[in-house]
Amino acid sequence: MDNQSELIMELRSKLSSFEIRVKELEAENAKLKSVVSGCTCRQEVEENLDTDFSDKKLSSINLEKLKLGNYAHNGKRKPRKKLADYNLNCMNHHSQRFVALKIMYFGLRFYGFASEAHMDPTVESELFKALQKTRLVLGEKKDLHYSRCGRTDKGVSSVGQVVALLLRSKHKEPRDDTFEESVDEGSDEGELDYVRILNGVLPDDIRVLGWRHAPANFSARFSCLSREYRYFFWRENLDILAMESSCKRLIGEHDFRNFCKMDAVNVHNYKRRITSFDICPCNGSDQLMLMKIKGSAFLWHQVRCMVAVLFLVGQGLESPDVLDALLDVDQTPRKPQYKMASEMPLVLHTCEFEDLNFKCSSDARRALQLHLEKECWSYKLQAAIFQEALLSLSSTNASVMSSKIKKKVSSHVPLMSRPTEPSYDERRAKLTNSTRSQHKSVAVKIKWKQLEMDHLQI
Repeated sequence: MDNQSELIMELRSKLSSFEIRVKELEAENAKLKSVVSGCTCRQEVEENLDTDFSDKKLSSINLEKLKLGNYAHNGKRKPRKKLADYNLNCMNHHSQRFVALKIMYFGLRFYGFASEAHMDPTVESELFKALQKTRLVLGEKKDLHYSRCGRTDKGVSSVGQVVALLLRSKHKEPRDDTFEESVDEGSDEGELDYVRILNGVLPDDIRVLGWRHAPANFSARFSCLSREYRYFFWRENLDILAMESSCKRLIGEHDFRNFCKMDAVNVHNYKRRITSFDICPCNGSDQLMLMKIKGSAFLWHQVRCMVAVLFLVGQGLESPDVLDALLDVDQTPRKPQYKMASEMPLVLHTCEFEDLNFKCSSDARRALQLHLEKECWSYKLQAAIFQEALLSLSSTNASVMSSKIKKKVSSHVPLMSRPTEPSYDERRAKLTNSTRSQHKSVAVKIKWKQLEMDHLQI
């Protein structure tokens, strides 16, 4: 019994000493908090983050150590407590810069550029993953004044897409006033190498080609003077002369509602201006051709619809006059049903802006050149494998199969004789009726609810 009492007394004594120690530690922690909250020295973290992310041999463990700037003598990272009032995702301690980025991507595996469709992967989602990983953006997307020039569809590529947003800068102390006052428009000398940093973490089919600081009133979408698309195709048996003469009819300002996928909910003006439309050989090839289409802006699927109709002209299935008929929306208010051209050969080539010349450091340019050359050789090797598969088909087997299989040839139905889609006015009338029906249904429910309440009160 005496032993039990002594044990209880000893435990109470230890508990009392622990409580005293906890209070001492809380007091020390409060002092540390006040010191850290007033600390603005982030130079070591800045320098560690401004590293050569293009070094592929850098392991993820070392990269994490580099971001934390905390190495142990034995090569292992020490556990580090998260300090209160010190949020690494806060931009308040960083200078910001409004930057335009020029981007290329091979669109085959992406569900378009924009990420709003909630389908992954998209080019935009991959870009923001890289921006967050390198801590070039620290905050919500809505606070970055983000804009994009073109919203390319699934499978479409680009070598000249442009986006603009606020990025971390190493130039000068930040200002906490308005967006216009917080944007650093000073010299680019000594700035972070955005191209090299981002290309070190982006997937192989996306690359940043250049960057440039932009004025505060810049919008990648609305400041764009013109956009140029290019569509690659094989000559085969197409009548190129007929296609060349036909495409000139598309130049100028026209109502292109019969050359797009109509969005009657959001788009009410279908007039667009095409400034040039050319068809020429690609890099001197006598078989690989390309169409160059330049305009101020384009409708949804407009380029692919125009190309599809030109292919019908080139195949001799339609007269060049069909383009005039489709452009005359009074004569043809409803779009005939036809299949768009494939998305894979379409490229957003150039986005033109006033006084916006993109730059790229010599190191980043060299790394870019090596990477693109490597990708070109990789795709050429894949093409060589398919070529071998073609050659492996013996002429005997081919002749046997061709005798057994008869190719089904479908007769061409002229565009102007095909079933048509609803016109814009018909779509708007349907939307209006649907809205009225919804409002009427809501009004009826409210009325019945009121009657029920009145009945209960009685």
